[in-house]
Amino acid sequence: MKEFKGNVLFLDRSDINTDEIIPAKYLTEIEKSAMKPHLLEDLKLEGFDPKADIDQKAVVITRENFGCGSSREHAPWALEENSINVVIAASFARIFRQNMYNCGMLAIELPRDTINAIFDTFGKSNAQVEVDVDASMLTILTKDKTEKIEFQISEFDKTLIKTGGWVEYADKNY
Repeated sequence: MKEFKGNVLFLDRSDINTDEIIPAKYLTEIEKSAMKPHLLEDLKLEGFDPKADIDQKAVVITRENFGCGSSREHAPWALEENSINVVIAASFARIFRQNMYNCGMLAIELPRDTINAIFDTFGKSNAQVEVDVDASMLTILTKDKTEKIEFQISEFDKTLIKTGGWVEYADKNY
């Protein structure tokens, strides 16, 4: 099972699409590792610098409809190659969310009001997140504050995550 904790990259925007996560011109790469330096390089977000802001981050917290656009596994792969195994958002594009689970990664959907409160409380800080998959609980912490938030995912998706993804699950069960 992957590690589901680390420093947070706050992306305060809705509708971040798969072309912004990993530009289409890199989809012909043979190795996943070739995508690593190009994660979010086309994302237009005031104050965001992918070369400086992604380093040492393991969790993304964002707004609504994350991963919309083309239905490609490359977007979760690019996140994974950068050691980002958790994305927390108000909503996800359906195929992107399932691709995350299929890769053994966490896509945690929280109500819009909860996401707004997270941005209000933690969005300007150096926050960390720790996720307990079994308990369906995430903890957001800074030097001064700690907040625990319950989340829901299906038991099958939990199994995919804990197994390491769809391929590992299929190897184990078929």
